[in-house]
This record gives sequence, C-alpha cells and structure tokens, in this order.
Amino acid sequence: MASINLFKAFGTTVMLLMGLSVYSLVLQTEPVFAEKPEEAVDEINEPLKVTIILQRVYLDGEMSEERIEETIWSMEDFWAKYDEWQLVDMEANKAVFRQDYDDISPLLKTNGYFGLSDEGVLTIFNGRPDGSNIIQSFFQIDLGRLESIKRDQLKKGIPIRNKQCYEEVLETFKPYTVRENSEEPG
Repeated sequence: MASINLFKAFGTTVMLLMGLSVYSLVLQTEPVFAEKPEEAVDEINEPLKVTIILQRVYLDGEMSEERIEETIWSMEDFWAKYDEWQLVDMEANKAVFRQDYDDISPLLKTNGYFGLSDEGVLTIFNGRPDGSNIIQSFFQIDLGRLESIKRDQLKKGIPIRNKQCYEEVLETFKPYTVRENSEEPG
C-alpha cells in the first residue's frame, strides 16, 4: 500500500514538473519568428484575407510601417514568405511582423543633419539645425573643449548620408562629452 502511494506521489510530482516546464516556456521573452505552427493546415478551402503590417526598425530608432492586404491560399506559403521577420502580434485578420535593419532610416539619409541643440546636446535634426525638428538627441557636448571648426560644422549642420557617416560623427564627438564629475583627477 505504501509503495502504491509513493508511486502516485511520484507520478503527481512528475506531472507537476512537466507542467512547470511548459509554463516556463510560455513565459520566455525570446523573439518569436514566423514559423509554420505544427497544427497549421497546409491548404485553405477558401482564401483568407488578412492585413499584414511590416515594421522596419532602424539604427537611429526610426520605425516605418507598411500595410499590406493579403489573400492567403496556403499557410505554408504564407509562413515561408515571412520567415525572415519576427512575429510581433497576430489576431484573426491581422499579423504584425518586425525586422531590425542594420542601417539608418531613409528619413536620415534624405534630410538628417547632426547639430547642437540650444542646450549644447549633440542632436539629429530633420533639416538643418534650427532648434526645432529634433529627431534624436545623444549627449551633452563640452563646448569649452570643442574646437571652433567642429563647433562651426555642428552649427551649419553635418548631413547624414549613410550609416558610416552616422557612426563617424558619433565617434568624433564622443570625446567631447560633458563628464558628470568635472574635477580633473589629481
């Protein structure tokens, strides 16, 4: 009798541990990429009309969205089409996919300029620097240490044409960041 109770307790413990491991899988925060679910039906009798939202996230933090109305005849083809995208949200008639781009946004390439805000913060502007149309701010520049030619460049605006320019400007001005403790080590 004792061995039967011990066997039941062991079985209950195994079931509990299996349930906890499934629950922990559900709580994972890893990105979910578009994959054909195991229980998905390969062919659909009637076409399924869905709204697809494609979000593109760029290095500079900009995100663009593209909306597509799509008719799905084959779920396998649908999942294959978006296998490079991360599935962010899915509802009955809508799916949202996201992709990170290792590049700057089209907005910066066409109209982005590095400059200084009124407070002396290295900033990206939509258009030439004028105190408004701020896209992104980075760090406070120590204007006392900044050479006059570099200050003039920032005043006029440094155009951002590509990722390389974006990274070079950030690296160039990083040494001029205001330090929190302005005392020099003695």
